[in-house]
Amino acid sequence: MAREFRLPRQAWAGIVRRTLGHMVVAVLISVALSYIILEVFSQGIGEIGLIVAIVAPLALGGPMVFYMSVRQFELQMAYDRLEAAAARDSLTNCFNHGAFVDAVSGALRDEQAGGGTLLVIDADHFKSINDRFGHASGDTALKLIVAAIRSSVRPIDIIGRLGGEEFGVFLPAADAELANRTAEIIRQSVRMIELDAGDNACVLSVSIGGAVTAEPVDFGDIFRSADEQLYKVKAAGRNGVSLVVLLPRPKAPAATKESTGLVYRGHEIKRSA
Repeated sequence: MAREFRLPRQAWAGIVRRTLGHMVVAVLISVALSYIILEVFSQGIGEIGLIVAIVAPLALGGPMVFYMSVRQFELQMAYDRLEAAAARDSLTNCFNHGAFVDAVSGALRDEQAGGGTLLVIDADHFKSINDRFGHASGDTALKLIVAAIRSSVRPIDIIGRLGGEEFGVFLPAADAELANRTAEIIRQSVRMIELDAGDNACVLSVSIGGAVTAEPVDFGDIFRSADEQLYKVKAAGRNGVSLVVLLPRPKAPAATKESTGLVYRGHEIKRSA
């Protein structure tokens, strides 16, 4: 059975460039070595010797270099797919917990990014959905919630599954106004979902807690603040939004030199010991 390659056009262009590059180098080396050897031990390279020096590496090495280049691109694509799959939650296809924390931590460390907002989103009464309708319906509910989140945020926003029925959304450079508006859109979008579970229908809802920062912070600090807001929403009856704006961290005072108190013509006079 013939092997079917499914490489993209850019990959084939790279393969051709790599093959041609290797072949040019191989031909130059072959011609140089043939010239040196035949000049020393014979009457020179001659026209036939030059043709052989050019054709031999092309005929012998060309197919092998081309094949190895194809294999290398296939292996790189397979590695990229595995790496991407390892960072994704298998059910919802958003970032898993570890990949989400890494992505958000990197964004929060960027001093030029202007901070952002972390939203922690929890599906309300999710255990009862599993108990009443089964785990298959619970999985469907999670997929629908993620779909609602995706439709409510910007392309640059980061979505991840933190575990179970809890999700995280990071909004880069989002202030309190944008964050609150986005959280409300998510809440209302989920509220409009009716989970069809056979003869029964279930309306979904989420509780959302968030923390807003305008400067670089650690992921653990902003997550704890957002999680505290989430539990305030749960304590108030769920299906709501609560945000907190993190205060800027106080800057350490600049060290000042001890003054002698003696000044002469605008210059401080040092006391002698």
